[in-house]
Amino acid sequence: MISNYLVMFYDESMALGKKIQVILKKVGPGFITGAADDDPVSVTTYSIAGTVYGYALSWINVFLTPAMIVIQEMCGRIGMLTGMGLAGVIKKYRSKELMWIAITILFVSNTISIGANLGIMAASLNMVFGLPVYLWLLVLAVVVLLMEVLVPYKKYVVYLKWLGLSLLAYVVTGLMVKQDWSQILRYSFVPSIQLDIKYLMTMVAFLGAVISPYLFFWQTSEEVEEEIDEKIIKDFNQDPKVGINRIRLMRWDTVLGMVFSNIIGFFILITTAATLHKKGVFAIESIQDVALALRPIAGNEAYLLLTLGIVGVGLVSIPVLAGSASYAVADGLDIKEGLSKKYHQARGFYRVLILATVLGYLMNLLGISVIKSLYYSAIINGVISVPLIAMVISLADDNKVVGRYKTTWWGKIIAWITLGLMTLAVLLMFGSILGMKF
Repeated sequence: MISNYLVMFYDESMALGKKIQVILKKVGPGFITGAADDDPVSVTTYSIAGTVYGYALSWINVFLTPAMIVIQEMCGRIGMLTGMGLAGVIKKYRSKELMWIAITILFVSNTISIGANLGIMAASLNMVFGLPVYLWLLVLAVVVLLMEVLVPYKKYVVYLKWLGLSLLAYVVTGLMVKQDWSQILRYSFVPSIQLDIKYLMTMVAFLGAVISPYLFFWQTSEEVEEEIDEKIIKDFNQDPKVGINRIRLMRWDTVLGMVFSNIIGFFILITTAATLHKKGVFAIESIQDVALALRPIAGNEAYLLLTLGIVGVGLVSIPVLAGSASYAVADGLDIKEGLSKKYHQARGFYRVLILATVLGYLMNLLGISVIKSLYYSAIINGVISVPLIAMVISLADDNKVVGRYKTTWWGKIIAWITLGLMTLAVLLMFGSILGMKF
């Protein structure tokens, strides 16, 4: 009898595994971009928001889902139709000066985020398995670099897709915790805004965690990588012949990735709101504090569950952060680029990737608080997203760039509303910092 149940369980598991494999083969850069957006920086930001303000900021995930879809679709469309990364497009159709400003901002921001991600991953492993944090930092940095440089692109993309699924642990956790769903519905669809400095900084960090600049550069370049892999073009900076069906497939993939990303963020927030905030804990000082949110339903395994989620998504996001910076610098220097190439075929590209990762690792040796570095990294992303979103909107509606495949009227409305909201939030935050009263 038991053997029969085991055989049935095995058969069902194999069938489910095959179905997941079929789905993962169909999804591409959009899904990976969405999964990478829920990196440890975002996980910590959502956790802080839920801990400090309960459900009050859940409306951001709901309202920014269509915004993310539209903006990332613009980036994907720009890459597909030009055969260039975003920095290359800015250089060709705007100016070199604007391109280098964007590249500099991106590289600095991504390096800080890489360091923050490595720090929280190392702290998570230390929390569960012991051993010094600095040892875990070194191990993680080496593992990430080896994956980025040595693993062939086709296999690497598969690994990124599977690692992205580790984020589903947060959805399961959120459903297992006792939630006040009437309050969740209220705060999710009726924006709650406070004009004190702490709230505004948290809101900008939240916006930066959801809509991060590195995602713009990553998806633009990855759409080109897909075209190279499918032999539509031979290399970057070639003119691809793309039809509406391929653009529609990219849009479907982007919708899937962005919805997935925001569902994860939403559940992280409501989990910490229903646990830490409800118990009167209004500040997070370490990764152990975040793990406490899972203890009510995962018991002593809470730390392990959180660690697997953070390390899994960190292994997705760090290559995306380093890779997006490498694509941008390669575009600026007009050198060979692409994860589809081996190291000897694109030495400059891989050296930038290695440099960004190593600098992120070294940042942790300065003794900066891991939680604070994650939080301020998200705020920086929120601030620099504003001019970059304006640039993406302009490029995606330019005949010279995208030809007849310009942004739809409803896409433009959503994008401009998003830009206006983020601009207002950033201005209010700086005004509050400067002591202005509203």
